[in-house]
Amino acid sequence: MKNKVISANSAIALIKDGDVVCTTGFVQSCIPEALHAALEKRYVETNAPKGLTLIMCAGAGDSKGLGTGRLHHEGLLSRVIAANFGRMPKVAQAAQENKIQGYNLPQGVISKLYRSCAAGSPGLFTKVGLHTYVDPRLGGGKVNDLTKDDIVKHVEVDGEEWLFYKATPIDVALIRATSADPSGNLSMEKEALTLDVLAQAMAAHNGGGLVIAQVERIVEQGSIRPKDVKVPGILVDCVVLADDPIMHRMNYGVMYDPALAGEVRVPVDAMPKMELDERKIVARRAAFELPPNGVINLGVGAPDGVASVANEEKVTPYIVMTTEAGAVGGVLAGGSSFGSSANAHAVMDQNQMFDFYHGRGLDLTCLGMAECDQFGNVNTSKFGGRLNGCGGFIDISQNARAVVFAGTFTVGGLEVQIAYGKVKIMKEGRSRKFVNNVEQITFSGKFATQRSQPVIYVTERCVFQLTPDGLELIEVAPGIDIEKNILAHMDFKPIINKPMPMDRRIFIDEPMELLDELLNLKLSERISYDSDRNILFVNLEGWSVRKKTDVDDLRKALVDARMRAGRRVNAVVNHDGCRIADDLYDDYAEMIAYMLENHYVSTTRYTTSAFMRMKMQEALKKRGVKPHIYEKPDEAHASLEAVRNAAE
Repeated sequence: MKNKVISANSAIALIKDGDVVCTTGFVQSCIPEALHAALEKRYVETNAPKGLTLIMCAGAGDSKGLGTGRLHHEGLLSRVIAANFGRMPKVAQAAQENKIQGYNLPQGVISKLYRSCAAGSPGLFTKVGLHTYVDPRLGGGKVNDLTKDDIVKHVEVDGEEWLFYKATPIDVALIRATSADPSGNLSMEKEALTLDVLAQAMAAHNGGGLVIAQVERIVEQGSIRPKDVKVPGILVDCVVLADDPIMHRMNYGVMYDPALAGEVRVPVDAMPKMELDERKIVARRAAFELPPNGVINLGVGAPDGVASVANEEKVTPYIVMTTEAGAVGGVLAGGSSFGSSANAHAVMDQNQMFDFYHGRGLDLTCLGMAECDQFGNVNTSKFGGRLNGCGGFIDISQNARAVVFAGTFTVGGLEVQIAYGKVKIMKEGRSRKFVNNVEQITFSGKFATQRSQPVIYVTERCVFQLTPDGLELIEVAPGIDIEKNILAHMDFKPIINKPMPMDRRIFIDEPMELLDELLNLKLSERISYDSDRNILFVNLEGWSVRKKTDVDDLRKALVDARMRAGRRVNAVVNHDGCRIADDLYDDYAEMIAYMLENHYVSTTRYTTSAFMRMKMQEALKKRGVKPHIYEKPDEAHASLEAVRNAAE
């Protein structure tokens, strides 16, 4: 039986000029650092191998030269196909200077293309990337003028738009595991994530390529249980033992955390509480969008604070948080451990997680935003002279049922004071985020509205909602002046009707009772009954319909109130500041039709939101219900009184 354990230098010596090399790693975790270091060392010392193509999913480095950042030396790379360039800035710079060819494709697409290669498929059909810069009509993911070949095609199948991504055969796969036996069977018991190591190994092996695995330890032949073998030895050519522990740390900030590896479970009450600053304000407001019993994805930066807020508010048991890297459940980790989870329920392969995301398994995602324009387009991939890349942003934002974009209103030196339940801008950020036109479309507002995808934009001072006519200002933080603190720092004027105050609880350093809010436990308090006039008053001001179960909860509360009245009732409903997710208007209209048929004599409703009036009228009309939706409360009340008088 062949012993596949060799030195890093001997393994890397097998890579030839012009090879296509893929590597594993997610942000700062699960990176085969010893292999990257050996490749860098060989090139610096021998000027070989030259002209490699590097394929990778997420960024795999510390942005300061580690990970794939080691591969920046001129001549080493000729082409890069990656979801993220931000963690290898010198490689990104080479691409921007037209020294290498470059493609920036969605992370999930690259992840699933490994499987296409493994199966001998020419590529991948998907809707991911339509109407973004990846769409060949908007650039095809090319990052510079040097990059000429089209690897993304726009196609039509049965009248529907699709993108076809061409697979690139893999010559060398650099992967990482915890343990290996001499035959190359690999297990991952101390890794935080499994990522795409199996798919990458199979892609390289089935294409006649080379698979090099970095491990922490060599174990006796046959000592790894069959079901614990993540990559079988038949796929592995070389095993490299990382002699220096620093080259095989869990991530760049953590040598090893057994909770992230699933070895132990830790008490979540011991997890640190966030300081009440602008980042936490954004996370707290975003947390109000969490759908109970829903599946959530959180992006890096401001959005990952939502996990901490959910833990503080005891909401975590009622939602399932996930990461595109494969973690399911538990408390998502931040910082250098981003992508992993403490007390995770499960860890899936990255490509399988993207199957789940692409299939619209996500109820909500909360993602960051570098730029946002008047059309609701968001840019996170190329801005401020930097090529950052999309990562999994496109895969996730296009396919989640609802989207929350979260971040500070301006950036670069922003100083905010939060005191006495109010926000005060002490120093404005140097750069605006809300611009006339984004530099690059990573998320298409127009495409989202066409599909009735609910989208809001949360900042520390206000909240916007995506409408067919652009962004509408729907909430303003206490202490914030709309003209001075919002409009003066935007390149465009949003739609302004009657924005509501952001919930004051967000700005006070005390528990927000978020769980009661999300579970609609106090919904009955919004309903009152005037027996003399037989009118049910329903105050939905500031209430949100996030998920179909919210409609069901409201129906139950209304039916209960009507049954207590003992007769059919007239109802007047205040929808001012109420938000109904775009894809739930039909469910909401069905509930109104049910109440009219079974419990109401008549009903009127009012809201200052022209967008809501339009959407509700459309939904009710489809169900044959004549809507009475007014702009002002006195109009709604007058209409109801007229109906009552006519009936009498």
